[in-house]
Amino acid sequence: MIPDDIIRKIRKIQITTSRMADSDFAGRYHSVFKGRGMEFHEVREYMPGDEIRSIDWNVTARAGHPYVKKFVEERELVAMILLDVSMSCRFGTCANFKNQIAAEISSVLAFSAIKNNDRVGLILFTDKVEKMIPPRKGVKHILRIVREALCYKPVSKGTDLNGALMYLNKTIKRKAVVFVISDFFDRDFKNVLSVSNRHHDIIAVNIIDPREMEIPDVGIIRLCDLETGAELAVDASSKKFRDDYTASCRIRLEQGRRLFISAGVDRILIRTDRPYAGELTGFFKSRKRRLV
Repeated sequence: MIPDDIIRKIRKIQITTSRMADSDFAGRYHSVFKGRGMEFHEVREYMPGDEIRSIDWNVTARAGHPYVKKFVEERELVAMILLDVSMSCRFGTCANFKNQIAAEISSVLAFSAIKNNDRVGLILFTDKVEKMIPPRKGVKHILRIVREALCYKPVSKGTDLNGALMYLNKTIKRKAVVFVISDFFDRDFKNVLSVSNRHHDIIAVNIIDPREMEIPDVGIIRLCDLETGAELAVDASSKKFRDDYTASCRIRLEQGRRLFISAGVDRILIRTDRPYAGELTGFFKSRKRRLV
């Protein structure tokens, strides 16, 4: 049995995110992520204005008068969500932790996908792949994805993006739209990311918390690495320490931006202290402009 408080959380996310998908995102999703191409639908008699190159010469020869081929867009896609459930994502200093926002974004994307008749799957990972839900359709299936994204209790604490991406490449053979939702606190994943992006359409959803960019003047504080458990006492009243901390964080963020660019991967930067809807909409708009 699922506890009542978990059911309420799932229901709240379902209502909020499905409304967002209904109102805007599903249409933007459809316009940005195209199907695999055009597939043959039927032949019909030639009508004035039809392109000559669409004539089916074999049928025309048999029938004695011209017929044309009719094609329709092969719309169905596979959308995969790679969700980082490591301990570093269970952090937040604003209204929501990073993992809570990640669960909501997963839900928005999943509902947008099924409204376009796409199949959606989920891979939960830490420093290993913890769970895989194969891509399927239907609201019941999406609610399972929402539940796992919101409530899954990971076994491990660390992060291994290489392992998650390699698992994706082995299990999903058909080209997919892949949203990697993480804080990307990992190293040396550029090569595997580049390889994955050649097989799939990878979009990085990079979630950060403002305290990961700057520390306020609060005196002596103890910092803890949630993945390793290492602790360090620092004097946050020191302006030099705060400035150095902010500078190093900005360098890391800029290095990440350049890594995604060099791998040919789009990045959506999400902050826990700001609404994520605007950033998702901005991504859809910018990508659509590039496709025009």
